[in-house]
Amino acid sequence: MAHIVAEPCIKCKYTDCVAVCPVDCFHEGVNFLVIDPDTCIDCGLCPPECPTSAIFPDSELPDKWKHYAEINAKYAPLWPVIDTQKEPLPGADEMAKVEGKDNLLDPNPFAG
Repeated sequence: MAHIVAEPCIKCKYTDCVAVCPVDCFHEGVNFLVIDPDTCIDCGLCPPECPTSAIFPDSELPDKWKHYAEINAKYAPLWPVIDTQKEPLPGADEMAKVEGKDNLLDPNPFAG
């Protein structure tokens, strides 16, 4: 079992979760984070740290975001590991309140 990052993270990219991860299972895209399901040890430390409540155990992923399990598995091998906390994206507080952001997910890896 693994944890999954879902839609609320898009265009926010808070990294409080990264700071507590003991196995560096987070990977960074331009405007989203994913969890490598093969690396995640299901420790449960990350969900309470997420300001947008975007992280769920895979067994508790809301139906409307079930497809994020595939998104996390798809992008984890393509995006670089992020193992240090960074500032959230500009406008993250406002974007945290937006729903229906699937179309805003940038599939590119973070390159900077």
